[in-house]
Amino acid sequence: MKKVLLIYGGSSPEHNISCESAKCIIENIDKNKYLIDCVYITQNNIWLYQNKPITNIINYLKNFDVVFPITHGTNGEDGRLQGMLDLFNIKYIGSKCGTSYICMDKERTKQILNYYKIPQVPFQIYNKKEKVIIPFPVIVKPACSGSSIGIGIAKNNKQLKDAIKNALKYDQKIIIEKFIDAQELECAILEDKKLIISDVGEIIINNDFYDYETKYQNNKAKIKTEANIPKTVKKQIKEYAKNVFNILNIKGLARIDFLYDKNTKKLYLNEINTLPGFTTMSMYPKLIMNKGLSYENIITKLIENA
Repeated sequence: MKKVLLIYGGSSPEHNISCESAKCIIENIDKNKYLIDCVYITQNNIWLYQNKPITNIINYLKNFDVVFPITHGTNGEDGRLQGMLDLFNIKYIGSKCGTSYICMDKERTKQILNYYKIPQVPFQIYNKKEKVIIPFPVIVKPACSGSSIGIGIAKNNKQLKDAIKNALKYDQKIIIEKFIDAQELECAILEDKKLIISDVGEIIINNDFYDYETKYQNNKAKIKTEANIPKTVKKQIKEYAKNVFNILNIKGLARIDFLYDKNTKKLYLNEINTLPGFTTMSMYPKLIMNKGLSYENIITKLIENA
């Protein structure tokens, strides 16, 4: 039996989401195939095994056949953890260090995908010495954060100042994007012998945009695994998602998000998640499960293809 180590928690603002994802994996992993153990990283970045600090982390990690990091966000999804595992030749699920960093940093992602002519909403990197040239309303977001943490909408200069101040709590690099009235669409990819590309899902929201509270706290968002969009748009999303997965050399899994402008009917890439939410109610597993796999099957494929 393969020995699998699940790493979860971490110092990211997405700590609690990581813990929920880990709980679902522990409950659903095939225990006839895998011996699973867990390491919890506290919000102070202390690594614990059975509530006791690990004295030699690298030696401990080398005891396992595969590491499954479900560490969403900073320090877990941005290439730092992956780089450490690569340095010591420890096998793990998900993208390598460079890809993880690029996909986490929205500026780098946009720069690369602009070259490949993947459509994106007009944006600029905030610099207090330069004028914001994107017309209101705008979305303000930390460049290297996930789960919509730190994101705000601004319709005037006062709101812009407040949104920037809030975003700076999470990252020193801020992206300002043109706000569009759009459908929030998501496509999941699971790497197997060939890529398993899901149908397009949709997030139905009552707010102006899909923020952290809507996602995780007030239950105002509804998940639909079949988006209400034309077939041609679905086809285009799946094609873009496949191209992005390959261009950025993503490994294992990803959820790739899009915006479909309700007025102009234009499609835009929104962002890429290399370690997406993994609860049984999260969009990523639900979309892949619609392709005929069980939640347990998804875990098994990720482990076997690591």
